[in-house]
Amino acid sequence: MNSGNIPVYGTGGYMLSVNDKLSDADAVGIGRKGTIDKPLYLRAPFWTVDTLFYCTSKENSDVKFIYLLFQIINWKRYDESTGVPSLSKNTISSIKTYVPKVKEQDHISKLFFSLDNTLQLHERKCEELALIKKALLQKLFPKKDEIKPEVRYKNFSDAWEQRKISDIFTITRGQVLATTDTSEIRTKEMCFPVYSSQTKNDGLMGYYNKYLFDTAITWTTDGANAGTVNYRKGKFYSTNVNGVLLSNEGYVSKAVAEILNTVAWRYVSRVGNPKLMNNVMAGIVISIPSSFKEQDKISELLTDFDCLIALHQRKLEKLKQLKKFLLQNMFI
Repeated sequence: MNSGNIPVYGTGGYMLSVNDKLSDADAVGIGRKGTIDKPLYLRAPFWTVDTLFYCTSKENSDVKFIYLLFQIINWKRYDESTGVPSLSKNTISSIKTYVPKVKEQDHISKLFFSLDNTLQLHERKCEELALIKKALLQKLFPKKDEIKPEVRYKNFSDAWEQRKISDIFTITRGQVLATTDTSEIRTKEMCFPVYSSQTKNDGLMGYYNKYLFDTAITWTTDGANAGTVNYRKGKFYSTNVNGVLLSNEGYVSKAVAEILNTVAWRYVSRVGNPKLMNNVMAGIVISIPSSFKEQDKISELLTDFDCLIALHQRKLEKLKQLKKFLLQNMFI
């Protein structure tokens, strides 16, 4: 086969495009080997590689409804391998499920596909906002070997300063705290956020009844997320996998945290478990505004932008929860 306009799908989704096809009818793809629990909706015409089965409809069944059915099946339960997860055609064919009349299938599939379209729009919105923020940071912060950013607020024109982290911050670390000692839900007693090294929720592990710090900059010292820097406003608890930067002189700000976040990853040691320890952080030099007022202006803008991103992420999460709820309650 040569390159063309026909999409080729594997267990992970789209791979490339060729000039031949396997089907003129829409179908549902399910992994034969490898990823066996991620069904794909395949719009015709298409081609699939040999690790992906595709299923078309019989008896006028709605293929979109079949795709929804495939999403609620626990495919790992039918894994036939002791190594790489595998399914066979006979196993898939033998699975029994309940289906309504074709007309009801059509109504249900229209509801879910409309919901999926809305989910995709919000996902793209979140991706676009993340890209806009990345571009914004490139304009607001000086490029390498430069002393001024490309875009500035009015009345600010001084060159930015080169400052070593140890010269402007007190450097410390969080303390050990077991997950079982925290609460997933914020309550009157367990009201202080606990930050650790996980990537979800910006490192929020839960809530605790004590705090260690009041407004600071943290960075992850160990693990896959090492070098990630965050601005933490208000009272919080930090675990021992977070380093903490403290200042009484005004250097703790959203702007400085974002500036440090753009460079800290370069200093992470990748030998064995990734690490960015206190002594290495202490020696990092960053460019910051010479005026605290300019820092504040940049901080306000970035905080507002992060709030906008968080708003769309919450909307996206609610839509995902709604879809999960409907899948659990509209199917037998």
